[in-house]
Amino acid sequence: MREETKPFEIVLKDGVVPRLLGEGDVNLRFIEGYFDSRLIARGSKIIVQGPADERERIRRVFTDLQALFESRGEVSQKDIKTVLQLAGFANGALTVAEGDGTVVFDSPRGPVRARTSNQERYIRLMEQKSVVFAVGPAGTGKTYLAVAKAVDWYHRRLVEKIILVRPVVETGETLGFLPGDILEKVDPYFRPLYDALDEMLTHERVRRFIDRGVIEVAPLAYMRGRTLNQAFVILDEAQNTTSGQMKMFLTRLGTSSRAVLTGDVTQIDLPDPRKSGLTEATNILKDIEGIGFVSFDKTDVVRHPLVAEILMAYDQAGIRGSTGG
Repeated sequence: MREETKPFEIVLKDGVVPRLLGEGDVNLRFIEGYFDSRLIARGSKIIVQGPADERERIRRVFTDLQALFESRGEVSQKDIKTVLQLAGFANGALTVAEGDGTVVFDSPRGPVRARTSNQERYIRLMEQKSVVFAVGPAGTGKTYLAVAKAVDWYHRRLVEKIILVRPVVETGETLGFLPGDILEKVDPYFRPLYDALDEMLTHERVRRFIDRGVIEVAPLAYMRGRTLNQAFVILDEAQNTTSGQMKMFLTRLGTSSRAVLTGDVTQIDLPDPRKSGLTEATNILKDIEGIGFVSFDKTDVVRHPLVAEILMAYDQAGIRGSTGG
């Protein structure tokens, strides 16, 4: 028998509830149909009566809907269905391995939470291990959660800076022929990381932090010869490192630092995919105590619910290519 809990309140911003719930609370009834709990709207509050194990999932749904409403000024039933699907529901059934909703970082747009059990494990590993490898398809939160944890560690004063690194395969890591300074040259390659940072900190703070050196953005080649102390370092698109580059990166780690390496071994852009440094490292480093590994699959995809189906369709067709993580 599921444990019942005392009614609890979800407090939304003034004016959000009536516009969010629709005429005659039609949207509230729609959401209620996905849960065993009873949902009651009172002013700016949603009163929830029902099983204890639904509490955080319902809170997460309304938090996401409020953020969506604030960005768009309206929310359709289609939007609500998408939010519910991202929370793990499809056609009224729970479809994603459920996490406990651990908050990684409380960003200006709302808390960044784990949504699946693999994401929960990922967050724990980033706290416990000095080096973490996260491998899996696009849309599973590998990069996004790593950025959230990096910002969290900076705010907790556990590190002094955040370093974002990517191998720039398309230019052979030689950026001299491109116009502009280093930030202008690598900007297109680091856009996914910038987007995540903008959500965590706002665009203005990100730029201030870059100017002050709190956030550093650089191609992998620029790590050679350095020792990275008091830093949270993220190597994104790690599947596109060579064996030598991977060894070079891993040996840059200095005192009181963390490194998270993310990648998708099905999206290798190297001339010889068999020589990926990520594939090699996950094989030869698996028994080292201070290194953690987490593998994501399509059940962990938390982008638009169609992303998992799109990935599966391309896999079945045998078509490979970069998805940007």
